Amino acid sequence: MAALTGGLYPPALDGARERERDRLVQTIKDWSIANGLAVRPPPAVAGNDAEGILAMSAPVTLFPSPFPRACFEEARAIQTKYNELYARISQDERFLSGIVEEVAGGDEFIANLWNVHLRVKEEGYVQNLALGLFRSDYMVHQDGGSLQIKQVEFNTIASSFAGLSAKTSLLHKHLARTEYPLLQDPIPEHELDLPTNESAKGLAAGLSAAFAAYGESALGHPTCVLFLVQDGERNIFDQRHLEYALQSSQPKPIPVFRLPFSQILAHTTIAPSSPGRQLLYHPPHNPALTFEAAVVYLRAGYGPSDYPSPSAWEARYQIERSAAIACPSVLTQLAGMKKVQQVLAAPEAAAGSSAAAAAPSALRRFVPDEAAHAAIAKTFTNIYPLDSASAAGREARRLATDPAACQRYVMKPQREGGGNNVYRAAIPRRLAEIPEEHWGAYILMEIIEPPPVTNTILRNGRLEHGGVICELGVYGACLWDNETGRVLHNEEAGYLLRTKGDQSEEGGVAAGYGCMDSCRLV
Repeated sequence: MAALTGGLYPPALDGARERERDRLVQTIKDWSIANGLAVRPPPAVAGNDAEGILAMSAPVTLFPSPFPRACFEEARAIQTKYNELYARISQDERFLSGIVEEVAGGDEFIANLWNVHLRVKEEGYVQNLALGLFRSDYMVHQDGGSLQIKQVEFNTIASSFAGLSAKTSLLHKHLARTEYPLLQDPIPEHELDLPTNESAKGLAAGLSAAFAAYGESALGHPTCVLFLVQDGERNIFDQRHLEYALQSSQPKPIPVFRLPFSQILAHTTIAPSSPGRQLLYHPPHNPALTFEAAVVYLRAGYGPSDYPSPSAWEARYQIERSAAIACPSVLTQLAGMKKVQQVLAAPEAAAGSSAAAAAPSALRRFVPDEAAHAAIAKTFTNIYPLDSASAAGREARRLATDPAACQRYVMKPQREGGGNNVYRAAIPRRLAEIPEEHWGAYILMEIIEPPPVTNTILRNGRLEHGGVICELGVYGACLWDNETGRVLHNEEAGYLLRTKGDQSEEGGVAAGYGCMDSCRLV
């Protein structure tokens, strides 16, 4: 398998080049803290930080990783089509109902989300607008001499790292101007094609569009944007960069408040005696103030751990039934299920047992335009259901339980966040722990085989040099009207490059697997 680049890029900076390496590492540490490319320390360290003043540089590569230009441009060019696809899926309750029916028996979390939607549907929704801040993740697949982007997953909730990704691109551009040309084997700035990345501004533009579309309060309150976050969030600076970009995007700053998901019911209420069900926010630092939440942006609520009690589900219900524009709504979150990705990727004859996937194929159902359909379908890899009713599902079960065949696959649940997937030889063992009637809650995806790349990762002050795997995420911002189907805002919104050691299966930075990176186009 041919490497993306030959020669000495990126250099290892080991042995006699230790002093060069140390200078570069110190520069990265200082620049990162000075410019907010940072995270809060882990709990073991944070326990000694009662005042909450400590920060540490985010894990990052010493050099931007080589990435094929054609693949990069293709991924960015297709994002608005993906935005429209998932906006349409989120508006198709019948389709999603069929998917939920297949997985809910083995996934209580999905069942609970669906029940939130059903409760609001019975009462009647009062907000037709929906906002998606999406991220489509890809890896480069090398098949013989050709390189192709293949989609890993599509994220519809809490698509993180837009803030830190923009900072990482700026870091590598800074190093390309100031440090790389001074190495023993100089890397001239003009030899590095480093694309501009304004991911924080791109997502902030989506939030700003939703805020403007909400309009002024009918009750006379000032309006605001709420960020719903997790308690003890280490990745707070990534979120803050998005908040600051939103506040600086307008001549008059948009009020933005961070509210822990666990405190929704304590600090928000539905406007009493108002058929509009406006969501009112009472800041804990000044309860005498009342804001009307125009947009609620969820950076929490994507996994079962955010719902430890029935009151947490009541909190999500309160957000969903309110007039606030939810980012995402429950249906948009459910559109991001891995099972949806599997059904979209399946050809007509192998879509699985879902009635929603009947011919024409699910993808063509949502994307009838031939050019857009072909462009999206080209990014799919082989993904199979694990149900017992379809021929594709039965074949996938055979592959997943075969000790040799399973080495080419990853098994995924309907989950966001790192650490949930099961790889290769671990698949049969994991399936043995799950009742067979619940296997349909998972999908089986063929592992993407990227070309070899090397780099050096700086994590927690330690260096790791060797083979790496890069995953490209492309952000999208989309605002649409569920009643009319009209799309009001649709933009590609920058990129993320995450890199991990080639012996690591997972790639989540916040989950402790990957690191921040940026692209050197080749």
